[in-house]
Amino acid sequence: MRDVYEYAVIRVIPRVERGEVINAGVLLYCQPRDYLCAGIELDETRLRALDAHADIEGVRHALGAYRLSCLGEEGPLTGESLGSRFRWLTAPRSTIVQAGPVHAGLTADPDAELEHLLARLVRAL
Repeated sequence: MRDVYEYAVIRVIPRVERGEVINAGVLLYCQPRDYLCAGIELDETRLRALDAHADIEGVRHALGAYRLSCLGEEGPLTGESLGSRFRWLTAPRSTIVQAGPVHAGLTADPDAELEHLLARLVRAL
């Protein structure tokens, strides 16, 4: 049986004024499976190609906040439902690390789907 899921690519835009983006993760939410997870893979070489002076540690910290928010163990989203956390994490913002548009699909295995999306959308070919 397959269930509906929603996902958004987590993007890094080191110089917002230039609009250049690298994909650094995927946020996946599947309500019927009670699943919310962020897969993060920052390619520092690609980030440095866009901005040689990028704050790598600051970007890593911001990306880590997505993971922690999915777990809901600490921070401002503690106690919120998975759906509320997903909506908060995917809300539009003009920061260096942000989620892209939300898309939907069907899956029988959210973990496998997250891995597939990371391979397809984040990892360099």
